[in-house]
Amino acid sequence: MPGARRAFRRVTAGLVLAGAALLGPAAPAGVADTPAPTPSGSASGAAAEAGPTEAGTSFRTAAFFRQGQQATAQASTGDYLYWVFPADTGQRPTVTATVTLPDSALRHGSSAWRIDVYDGLRRRQPCTYGTQSRSAAKEAATVELACALRPVRAAADTWSNDPLPGAYFVRLTVTGLPEEDRGQPFSARVRASSHDTGGAYAADGALAVPLVPGATTPETVEARAPEDGWSSGRWSDRWVWTAAGGVLAALAGVGGYVLTRGSGRPSRVPPGI
Repeated sequence: MPGARRAFRRVTAGLVLAGAALLGPAAPAGVADTPAPTPSGSASGAAAEAGPTEAGTSFRTAAFFRQGQQATAQASTGDYLYWVFPADTGQRPTVTATVTLPDSALRHGSSAWRIDVYDGLRRRQPCTYGTQSRSAAKEAATVELACALRPVRAAADTWSNDPLPGAYFVRLTVTGLPEEDRGQPFSARVRASSHDTGGAYAADGALAVPLVPGATTPETVEARAPEDGWSSGRWSDRWVWTAAGGVLAALAGVGGYVLTRGSGRPSRVPPGI
C-alpha cells in the first residue's frame, strides 16, 4: 500500500510539527523546577532593590519586604530578628542571609547562626536544600545562610504541612555563642527569590484568601501581596499540556486510520461481489 504509507508519513510529519509547536512554549515550565544559582554577597546587594532597614523582634512586628528586595538590619548578638515576605502559588522560594560579624578582636570564640522560615500559619517549613545553620570561626568576618522551600501549592489537605500562598516569616538568630560575646553589634542582609515550578505541582482548588496574618480586609491582604498581585491558583501550564496531549492523540488516531484503511476495493474484484 504505497499510497497509504506515503499518507502515513505525511501524517507523522504533521504530528511532529504540531507537537513541537504546541509543546515548545510550555517546555521551559517543566524544567523550571531546577533551581538556578542565587546571587549572594556584595554583587547581589548592589543589584537588589532596597528593602526595609530594620527587622522586627517577633512574628507580630516582622518587617515586610517583597521578593527581589534586600532587607537589612543592625542588632545585638543574641537578638531574634524577624522579616516577612509574600509567596504565591507555583513559586519555590529561596531565602538567603548574610551576617556580618563583630570584629574578630572583640570576640572570644566561634558562633553558630541559623535561619528558619514559617508560613502564614506559623508552621516551620523544612528546607529542601541550602545551609540553614552554620558555624563561624572566631576569625570569620561573615557567615552565609540559605533555605530553599518546597513549591507553594494553591491548596492542600488540612493535615499536611505543604506550603500555601500567603506570608512567609524569616527568623534569624545566633544559636551558639560565648557568654562574653552577647550584646555585641552585628548586621544582617536577607533576600528572598523564587523559581516558577509551572504546572508540575499544580493542585485542584484554591484558598479563599492567602494566609496573611493580621489582614482582616481585602485591602490589607492586597497590601501584603507580591508585586504583581495574588494569582487565583486555578490556571497553570498543566492546561496547555492537557490540550496538547488531546490534539496529539487525535492526530495519532487519524494517522492510524490512514495507515490501516487500505487503498479501497481491489480492481481485480468484479462489480457486485
